[in-house]
Amino acid sequence: MQTVEKIGKRFWYMTPVSETDRPVLGMVIGEKRNLMIDAGNSEAHTKLFLDMLAEQDVKKPAYVLLSHWHWDHIFGLSALTDTFTISSKQTKTEMEKLIPLSWSDEALDQRVALGTEIEFCSAAIKKEFPEERKINITLPVMTIEDEVEIDLGGITCVMKHVGGDHAADSTVVYIKEEKILFVADCMYADIFSQKWNYTIDGTRALLEKLEKFDAETYILSHGLPITKEEFQNEVFMLSTIADLTEKHKGEHKSITLEYQKHLGRGLSEDELETIEYFVNGHEMNHS
Repeated sequence: MQTVEKIGKRFWYMTPVSETDRPVLGMVIGEKRNLMIDAGNSEAHTKLFLDMLAEQDVKKPAYVLLSHWHWDHIFGLSALTDTFTISSKQTKTEMEKLIPLSWSDEALDQRVALGTEIEFCSAAIKKEFPEERKINITLPVMTIEDEVEIDLGGITCVMKHVGGDHAADSTVVYIKEEKILFVADCMYADIFSQKWNYTIDGTRALLEKLEKFDAETYILSHGLPITKEEFQNEVFMLSTIADLTEKHKGEHKSITLEYQKHLGRGLSEDELETIEYFVNGHEMNHS
């Protein structure tokens, strides 16, 4: 069951659902206006979030910031009719490509067969919309090239384009006074290639940008909030495996053995998966 949780004085979030790929949704509470982060994977998702917040006397948002163009973060935007929407310029461009598409089972299956859609997303869309599937792609009103700062009254949000392997248009939202960084999906792998992957250069460039934020809490879209220490552990894993991938030229066994030796223990499922994704990225860039 989904719940809404509060961090600090001015930030609420809704827990994710893996089965239908519902990501975390955020709400920043200002003295003058509220700001929502991401729009949900359906109108039902978005309305549930707003209804649950209304029970906590939280008003509807004046703004919604979109972290990137993937369906699970934008399909609920049509429910936010009175909200001013902001995204990166790249996000709007990618969203425009979705407007002519059909979302029927047949159309989704055809795109999966053609390789323009992935089975993971197709299956989740079918579960989120089991019957009536009225999906209206609503475009953002304002786009940014790099960064925008929004004063909500007593609290400030910085929206920054950071890119990354998961989606080149990815942006993060830094809630200054609460020291919360809404990372969204940017630290995840590229899931739209034939093999899920991380690239060395893409990872290094992303981590360099993320580490500049003075945050204490980090929100990843498909998990629970993490502490600064947990974030730094994630950064260490990604940067170290990126370095080893470069050193060993994508040789899976050598990377695994040296990383295991470096840690002085066996590797977790997440660590083994991350190595595999870096090997996939190396193969992709050197084929």
